[in-house]
Amino acid sequence: MVTRGRLDVEGRLVDASNVTLFCAVELDGVTANAVYKPVAGERPLWDFPDGTLAGREVATYLVAEATGLGKVPPTVLRDGPFGPGMVQLWVETEDTELVAIRSPEDVPDDWRVVLHAHDRLGEPAVLAHVDDPGVRGLALLDIVVNNTDRKGGHVLAGADGQIYGVDHGICLHTDPKLRTVLWGWVGDPIPDRELELLQGVGPALDGELGKALGEHLTGAEIKAVGDRARQLLTTRVFPEPGDDWRAIPWPLF
Repeated sequence: MVTRGRLDVEGRLVDASNVTLFCAVELDGVTANAVYKPVAGERPLWDFPDGTLAGREVATYLVAEATGLGKVPPTVLRDGPFGPGMVQLWVETEDTELVAIRSPEDVPDDWRVVLHAHDRLGEPAVLAHVDDPGVRGLALLDIVVNNTDRKGGHVLAGADGQIYGVDHGICLHTDPKLRTVLWGWVGDPIPDRELELLQGVGPALDGELGKALGEHLTGAEIKAVGDRARQLLTTRVFPEPGDDWRAIPWPLF
């Protein structure tokens, strides 16, 4: 549907840094909602080539879909009312908190703590997230695609019971830039199921996934995807944040 359906813009998501439009999409009498980010509305960045963010959103979806690492809503690159852009199926969500800032005593025992800090009044505060396989899959996806901006608001509890990651425009750089709120498993062994998924990254890149990514990424960027997956398979643990860059996005949500 998102590939061929008619797009009608119904509003703009004003909190987004780039032009992000809420649309109705219709195909053969079936309707849904979608997010449309035209390339023309992308804000220039110093470290990513201009006009590539929509393609990186699609590329991240392709990696997730081909490997099973994390869940990303169906995402395509196509023409829209304001020219070519990324179109992603809108996810209906439940009011379920997956990432939060709480006082230390309010963090559930089964959550993963990421950061201890103080709020603006000087009171202790904790950044934490749920310990859930769906969130863990997104954490691994972030590592493999080198996500530079995984905010808490980009992790969604779908009404279908799935956990989705959205907003992947600044991913897949060749330089280490991982910046995420999903650091709760640092130093933990990667479970066997996820190791099996990581083992599938290389063969996928050698096949149809590599060909599909070639429409959106450079050869060096595609190779870096495989390198990061191989590094995880070598260490078999969730990595620690690097010392050369800020490892947590701001704002957090």
